[in-house]
Amino acid sequence: MFFTCGMGHVGDLGSSQTECLAMRSAPILLRPYAASDEDAAIALWQRTWQAAYPDIDFAARVAWWRARWRDELMPKATIVVAEANGGLIGFVTIETATGYLDQIVVAPEAWGGGAAEALLAEAMRLSPAGIELLVNTDNARAVRFYSKHGFTVTGADVSLISRRPVHRMRWRPIDRA
Repeated sequence: MFFTCGMGHVGDLGSSQTECLAMRSAPILLRPYAASDEDAAIALWQRTWQAAYPDIDFAARVAWWRARWRDELMPKATIVVAEANGGLIGFVTIETATGYLDQIVVAPEAWGGGAAEALLAEAMRLSPAGIELLVNTDNARAVRFYSKHGFTVTGADVSLISRRPVHRMRWRPIDRA
């Protein structure tokens, strides 16, 4: 269960509002993904997507996600994790060969605390020629986030995985020549 933590942020019911605010203001450390992060990353994925889409049973998708994580993302993507207060609060997966960003996931209690921006900046550093991604059209928060950081909608599609409508979005560095 979650509770709302000021400004629309969500925290675990066992946490106090003070802990939630501390999570958002704690220093964020980015580091490369390690195999020992797998369980925490998968649990974070489930919890974060469940907060974004409460009508979908993400607990039923954990086995599928774990297989996708191991078989599709880990072999192709560079994965960077974000930590605060000694715990995993986010991650980004970026295929540096293609510039495809599959996931930015940030713990709901850390929304608004800079982790998403830090992870996106790292993805941009790792893929300096540009980034492409798909984002659910009904995920207004994510669409606003990417637009704010220079992404533009380049087309529409339907996710092969969820069958939900998605925007194709792209970021290219500003030509300073």
